[in-house]
Amino acid sequence: MIPTAAMMTTGRLVGLTSFLALVIALGVRYSNYGSTNHCRSIPGDLSWPTKADWNQLNATVGGRLIATSPIAASCHYSSSLGGSATSSSTFDQKACDALRNEWFFPSTHLNSSSSPMAYQFTNNSCNPFLDPDTPCNLDGLATFTVNATNAADFQAAVRFVKRHNIRLVIRNTGHDYLGKSTGAHALALWTHHLKAMELIPEYQDQVSAYQGPAIKLGAGVEALEAYEFAHSHGLIVVGGNCPNVGLAGGYTQGGGISILSSKYGLAADQVLAWEVVTAAGDYVTASATENSDLFWALRGGGGGTYGVVVSMTVKAFPDTHFSTAYITVLNDGDNTDAIYSAMGTFFQSLPALVDAGAWVVWVAAPFGFMVIPAMVADLRAAELDAHFQATRDKMDELGLQYQYSSAEHPDFISSYNSVPTSWNVSSHNLGGRLIPRELVGDQESTESLVAAVRNIASQALMSGVAFNVSRAVSSPGDVAAHPYFRKTLMSGVVGTPLNYTDWDATRTAQNLITDVLLPELQAITPDGAVYLNEADYQDPNFKVNFYGDHYERLLAIKKKYDPEDIFYVKTGVGSDRWIERSDGRLCTI
Repeated sequence: MIPTAAMMTTGRLVGLTSFLALVIALGVRYSNYGSTNHCRSIPGDLSWPTKADWNQLNATVGGRLIATSPIAASCHYSSSLGGSATSSSTFDQKACDALRNEWFFPSTHLNSSSSPMAYQFTNNSCNPFLDPDTPCNLDGLATFTVNATNAADFQAAVRFVKRHNIRLVIRNTGHDYLGKSTGAHALALWTHHLKAMELIPEYQDQVSAYQGPAIKLGAGVEALEAYEFAHSHGLIVVGGNCPNVGLAGGYTQGGGISILSSKYGLAADQVLAWEVVTAAGDYVTASATENSDLFWALRGGGGGTYGVVVSMTVKAFPDTHFSTAYITVLNDGDNTDAIYSAMGTFFQSLPALVDAGAWVVWVAAPFGFMVIPAMVADLRAAELDAHFQATRDKMDELGLQYQYSSAEHPDFISSYNSVPTSWNVSSHNLGGRLIPRELVGDQESTESLVAAVRNIASQALMSGVAFNVSRAVSSPGDVAAHPYFRKTLMSGVVGTPLNYTDWDATRTAQNLITDVLLPELQAITPDGAVYLNEADYQDPNFKVNFYGDHYERLLAIKKKYDPEDIFYVKTGVGSDRWIERSDGRLCTI
């Protein structure tokens, strides 16, 4: 048949349309990651990786690519699986009941490649406590995860997200209060199984002049694992109070308050070297002599922002004896004034306590006041008792009924294991503020602190962790952690309960922290700061409060090592260039 003019015209239009569609698709697929008004690809886009692309990535990482299946799928009649456009029936009442009973324990989420302990960052998707008729969707969860076991896996994941213009999430344990370890439509890089630990008996750092033992920790090593390894060599390392916090990730990269902070400093102060995969896909060392700017940024400038850490090498110290102390005062409804009067005395005793090397955790809530615990190296129980004598004398004077106990422990691990606390991040919204030493320097300022704590604790849970890291570095600028740490007496944290059956109530409870409770602390700490690992993710002034005067230097380092913003996290340096839309799509502003 000879084509008619009309047919030829139609054919040309179809061809032109197809050509334009192809050009647009290619433009989306290969456009610059960080360009203005640019969005990352999500399932359904022409630029989203094909099944063949995912299969190729799976082959590259040795078959360790995981399609996300939410751990609460057994609680819903219909659930989604990463990479699939269809839903399937996964309901299992027995399995769901078992999951609900274990939901609030960290171990429930540790072995999942996708479940964040902080439920509020799932966008209420696949909630195990909702009706089974509620669909179980991925929503705020990553679509696929690379179960990384070596640096080559890290490199493959970074190169894949760059090639296909998709979001990258870095995850270890999911122990995260700010939503950094999850993300909609993302490829997650799971570092949890990099568990290698190596003792370096005599490490020499020419720049810092440190000479002594060090331990190299893989990115997946948890606090208790590091403590036990160090203990087997007669050593201790600076790490988190929660046993399953990953040390090399957001904890240390966010500063890292520790049981040993008053003796040795922040976790970030201990790092001697990092092994890092950069946004360019390069596997590099960052130390005082190699990539020193990256080395500095990773020491407190925020996790998941400048590169993916494969390992870190940290100082280790000789083990020693420890003492612990506990106080409990219950509120009977008639003793509230007395409790907070005694707390004022307690607050004023903290400088001497932390100067002696103690780490002190206290809690104030409608039920009363507790110290759980105070822990200190190189002091005997009687010496620790003496630091609490003024507080106990005040309680006796006020007629308060309280319980006090202290004990000695032969080494760090036995002292640590004696703490009878169960740690999880699955039950509360969070926000915090660093409290400076000067706030307990006189009676008037102490009373303002007590009044703020009392008002907050009447509406929520408030806790504090007291420490002294002023002597750990020669200058606050030696590491990227907020300079305000060096004048801090304690980190105050405010928590409101999550409501798993009422999403609006959970959001209201977080807004209470942002709009009502934290302003109580902000009012008495003008020009203050927060510990970015225990901060309010809604903080409108996060650049100043999380990073202080270091922000612009950190941003320059971010642009140098990650000019295309491969590494995005909520409230991270440079994150204000991006916005997460209602469908989860990440776009530049």
